Amino acid sequence: MNDATVELDPIVEERRWSGRLIGWVAVLVLANRVADTVMTTPQMVLSEMLEYFGTDQVAWLNSSALLAGAIWSPLLAKSADIFGKRRVLLLTLLVAGAGSVVCLIAPNLAVFLLGRVMQGAAMAVVFLTVALTRQISTPRVAMTAIGIVTSASAIVGIVEPFLMDPLIDRFGFQSVFAVSVALAAVAALCVLRLIPESPVRSSGRVDVGGALLLGGGLAAVLGYASLGQDLGWLSGGMIILLAAGAAALTGWVVLALRVDDPIVDIRALNRPLVLTLLAVVLAAGSFQAMIQLTDLITEVSPDLGLGYGLKDLGPEAVLFAAPAPGILLGGTLAGWLATRIGPARTLLGGIAIGTVATFTMLAGVSSFPLMAGCIGLLGIAAGAIGASGFNLATDLAPPERHGVVSGLVSVMLAIGGAVVTVAGTAVLNATTTEVDGAPHNSATGVYLYVLIAGILFALAAVTATVLVRNRSAPRQTPVNRGRHARV
Repeated sequence: MNDATVELDPIVEERRWSGRLIGWVAVLVLANRVADTVMTTPQMVLSEMLEYFGTDQVAWLNSSALLAGAIWSPLLAKSADIFGKRRVLLLTLLVAGAGSVVCLIAPNLAVFLLGRVMQGAAMAVVFLTVALTRQISTPRVAMTAIGIVTSASAIVGIVEPFLMDPLIDRFGFQSVFAVSVALAAVAALCVLRLIPESPVRSSGRVDVGGALLLGGGLAAVLGYASLGQDLGWLSGGMIILLAAGAAALTGWVVLALRVDDPIVDIRALNRPLVLTLLAVVLAAGSFQAMIQLTDLITEVSPDLGLGYGLKDLGPEAVLFAAPAPGILLGGTLAGWLATRIGPARTLLGGIAIGTVATFTMLAGVSSFPLMAGCIGLLGIAAGAIGASGFNLATDLAPPERHGVVSGLVSVMLAIGGAVVTVAGTAVLNATTTEVDGAPHNSATGVYLYVLIAGILFALAAVTATVLVRNRSAPRQTPVNRGRHARV
């Protein structure tokens, strides 16, 4: 295993906030907006795409980019550590932009899905901007900047429907991909012209076989979690997909323990980093699950007498918009506080806020003002958890591995969201009831859903508490015991 680093570029490192650093952060926020537009905006035109391509494969249209992102991420993360974060970020934006072009002109579903696979590379943009930010500024400045970089693009989500709806009405679903092309092009040009390269590189090599095993295994498992509900958990295709994913991940573990320079060095995953990833996956999954539940509850009228429901109790746009300013506030504040109290404590704080907000939603499922407040708090929690997870992971790893560990955090965010949401949906489907001959989610199912998310948040809080105690514990100075002493 070779962890040596090679400094190939002049060190450009900001030690305090300046006009130049603000410009860099703005460009990286723009790059992250490309990722948001690629991964989530197409959901606005899902029905139009189904009609255009003459298909009912909702699951594939929704999940194709996410699954492809799981395959892209390990390869791009390791490449960034070896060849430079800026260079790989630029390549990623170009691939995602090219994928948007393919989706824009796709004559059939097969070509469209190929474009979505290329667009999936955009999943790597977030962790690449984090690793780059960490290495072009000092840690004290970088932690605050990472909080902004990972959360500021969420605020665009508030105005996006108002900007996109007129374009969609006039030009159809293709307008979504035209905007993605334009954003990717502008972001790539800005990165090329304005952002410096990271000064630290690893001297290793890219284990392509390991990257394909890890990425393919993650994609298969995520595919089973994302598609199983629509295609059947026990159907032959889904069982084969799950088995293939498990086999690929097992093969990756075996390979990673045998080669000198694996795509992710399992032996270097120390206890604090593993605890960080565990806390992130639990908390992120709970947040995503609660956002989906909110979408379901807003469609149910309290007049049905189910014991929950928010329809017509207030403007639904408030609930949909509430997480975005919270994410920006939580991410920025967590980044700023991390320089003063440490990222482990800000991670715990974000998880604690999410835990309180989730359990409070047991009463909020039938109270619009309470639900709006809880969603806002969940947004703050999500922003703090994302920023703190990236800050803590990069703080625990040497600079030559910042790309890989940032990629691990990004993958954990995706896995948590997919798995916990699917589990919650299974609970709802198992506890349905009928009102006037129509099936509805029961109050029992809704409350169980909230309880599961709350318990997972609480488990994440316990994990983060252990992290804080480990980080706060004084380090013991080794005692010299002669020739047998360890140093």
